Amino acid sequence: MSVEQIKTTGTVPAGAATDSRLRIRPGRWVDGWDPEDKDFWETEGRPIARTNLNWSIFCEFLGFVVWQLWSIMAVQLPAAGFDFTNSQIFWLISIPSLVGATLRIPYTFMVPKFGGRNWTVISALLLLVPSIGLAACVANPETPFGVMLLMAGLAGLGGGNFASSMANITYFYPSAEKGYALGLNAAGGNLGAAVAQLVVPLVITLGAAAALNLPLGGLIWVPLILLAAWGARKYMHNLSHAKGDAAGSVAALREPHLWIMALLYIGTFGSFIGFSGVFPKLIHDVFPGFSSFAVGSAALSLAFLGPLVGSLARPLGGKLADRFGGARMTVASFAAMALIALAVVWTLPLANFWLFLLLFLALFTASGFGNGATYRMIPRIFAIRGQTGTTRSSADVGSGRKAAAALGLVSAIGAYGGFLIPQVLNASNTATGSYTGAFYGFMAAYAVMLAVAWFCYLRPGSEMARGGV
Repeated sequence: MSVEQIKTTGTVPAGAATDSRLRIRPGRWVDGWDPEDKDFWETEGRPIARTNLNWSIFCEFLGFVVWQLWSIMAVQLPAAGFDFTNSQIFWLISIPSLVGATLRIPYTFMVPKFGGRNWTVISALLLLVPSIGLAACVANPETPFGVMLLMAGLAGLGGGNFASSMANITYFYPSAEKGYALGLNAAGGNLGAAVAQLVVPLVITLGAAAALNLPLGGLIWVPLILLAAWGARKYMHNLSHAKGDAAGSVAALREPHLWIMALLYIGTFGSFIGFSGVFPKLIHDVFPGFSSFAVGSAALSLAFLGPLVGSLARPLGGKLADRFGGARMTVASFAAMALIALAVVWTLPLANFWLFLLLFLALFTASGFGNGATYRMIPRIFAIRGQTGTTRSSADVGSGRKAAAALGLVSAIGAYGGFLIPQVLNASNTATGSYTGAFYGFMAAYAVMLAVAWFCYLRPGSEMARGGV
């Protein structure tokens, strides 16, 4: 039986002649997966892994779409008759990131418990709840704020998808290709934020002469979610060797460098997802005349350009980190972000929207660049720690297991930045009537993170600098 036949049927019939070293049991469970075996990888492993990666990207993409829906919808609520305060709007924007970041931790362990294919189907179908729930809530301006906040929180289910998707794909690829595969998976998911901010404003205003059609913002994704769940069920696989590593996670949590990298990732990915969520609101508040542009009978918001350039910059940051070192590229990204935040404050009095947009696109680019660079530092840091540390017993957790656990934990902690950034902006606006104080705070935070990154990983003579982090 050929590899293609196994992929199509999902099982090997009893007594069938086959040259495959795989055993695919009912439920598309796979035994014997060994991507480090070059012959296996080139003949059987690569095409199966690529199929799983493609469907994983699609499902994660939709997760990011759902995660970002309220960042777009919240800005439209006052025009649709909802009587919410400015602070309540900011809570609707930020609560999905709070829930999504929290869910990333348990989602990391769902793949070993249920199987990668099975959990991808489940996590995709769960996206129907916030999508349909959003449509129901925004259809009635009398919907209580508490119900709206609950439904916005459920959009965080989409944010959790990243952790399980990355955990699943890492099992399919050999060490030499993990970085590339995980980079594609992450970038494909991040693009969901940009696509949502492009498509939703167009759809809800299309043909709306007198009233916005807000429910369509959630309902248009339902067919794609069902397609993703169907494709994952039909074409993806569960790897039987994908086991949970609670010991690795506990050991990683005891490692000081995990917490340092989590802080840095709050600055990079947290900025990306935080500003992605709040950018439509900022444009609406600071430059209301440029909040949307007429495209026929629909309205286009340019807010999508921010997460778009940030998503595209992430793979470049990872690639340059491979060449020049992740720490150098991370320090460079924080330097750029601090200067750009300062430039935003200094140029706001000019009231020039296009300069404001250009600076924010640069800020998104720097944060996306930092995402890739910072994430690439983690395996190297733990490898150095493993080389310089002393192994006391066979029960000690190796550096590879710590690094794998740290990747998931850092991604979860970093996502809390998506909650912090809108709330800092809200606090600044509430206290002073402007966002200037928030941007001075962001500039100071980026400067501190730059100093931490340099001191811990670039300082001449330090262990990490010698190791070329």
